[in-house]
Amino acid sequence: MASPSHHPARSAPPPRWERRKEARPGELLDAALDLFVERGYAATRLDDVAARAGVSKGTLYLYYTGKEDLFKAVVRRNILPLIEAFERDVAESSARSAELLERFLRQWWSSFGATRLASIAKLVVGEAGNFPELAQFFQLEIVARNAALLGSIVERGVRQHEFRPVDVGASIHLWMAPLVLRAIWMQSILPCCPVAAEVPVERMLDAHVRHVLAALEPLPALPGPRGAS
Repeated sequence: MASPSHHPARSAPPPRWERRKEARPGELLDAALDLFVERGYAATRLDDVAARAGVSKGTLYLYYTGKEDLFKAVVRRNILPLIEAFERDVAESSARSAELLERFLRQWWSSFGATRLASIAKLVVGEAGNFPELAQFFQLEIVARNAALLGSIVERGVRQHEFRPVDVGASIHLWMAPLVLRAIWMQSILPCCPVAAEVPVERMLDAHVRHVLAALEPLPALPGPRGAS
C-alpha cells in the first residue's frame, strides 16, 4: 500500500475582516476626498463618508477624531506628497535653474491645478471665513511649503548667476496667483458659465512660463570705462 503523499504546509490567507481593517484608512480617505470635492467641507457629513467607505460611523472614529482631522489627513495623503516629491527632485537635480522653474510650474499644474485636487483649494478659499482653522492648516502645510520650494529654485538661480536678482517673496505671489485663480475658476465658474473665447489652459501656461523666465533673464553686462585695457 502506497504511503500517502505529503504536501508542503500552506499558510492560510488572512481573514477577510483582517484585510479589510488594514484597508479602511485608505478607503475612508478616498471617500472623504470624493465628498469634500462634491459637496465642500460644511456639507460633508461623517455619516456619508462612512457609508461611502462601507463602514460604520463608529469605525471612522477609530481612525479619525472628527471631520477636521479627516480633512487634514486627506490633504496630507493627496497633496503633501506632490510637494515632497518635487523637493527631492530639486535637491538632487543638477539641471539649470530655468529648467527646474519651468518644470515646477508645469508639474504644479498637471498634478494639482488641472486635477480635482484643485477643488480642495477652492474649498479652503470658499469656507475660510467659517472654518479659519482649515485655512491656517492649509496655508502652513501646503501654501507656505509650496512657496518655499519655488523660492528656493529662484534663489538657486540668482546664486548661480542664472537669474537676475528679484524680490523673491513678491515674485512668488505674482507667479502663482494666475495659476491658482485659473485652477479655482475651472472648478467653480467655468462649468456653469462656459466662455466661447476661453483661452486654452495650455496656451495660458506656455505664455505664463515665458513671462516668468523673461523676467528672470540676467541683466546684460555693463560696458567697462573707455580706455580700459
